[in-house]
Amino acid sequence: MFETPAYAQAAGGAAAAGGTVALIGFLPYLAIFAIFYFLIIRPQQQRAKQHRAMVDAVKKGDDLVTAGGIIGKAIRVTDTEVEVEAGPNVRFTVLKSTLADVKPRGVPAAANDKNA
Repeated sequence: MFETPAYAQAAGGAAAAGGTVALIGFLPYLAIFAIFYFLIIRPQQQRAKQHRAMVDAVKKGDDLVTAGGIIGKAIRVTDTEVEVEAGPNVRFTVLKSTLADVKPRGVPAAANDKNA
């Protein structure tokens, strides 16, 4: 009774334009995801891949730093474990996955290292 025919006629054109409006409204979310991917997700995946390769390359004699901060030398290396010597007669076994850093034998000390 209070409706006019003009509203009913305009509905067909608005429905077609509604899909375009929805797509334009969705574009900022796509842009935010792309930014997060290239600034956060992808670099973290690359760091994880480098760390995995470093841990897999551990061999006898390498200097190690565990995730707990213990520094020692690799004495025996298996597929999943490393026996570490942290001092004279101080040996323990850790999982390879808990290694934080690996320094191969023969790596020179930093120039500003006063202990060397």
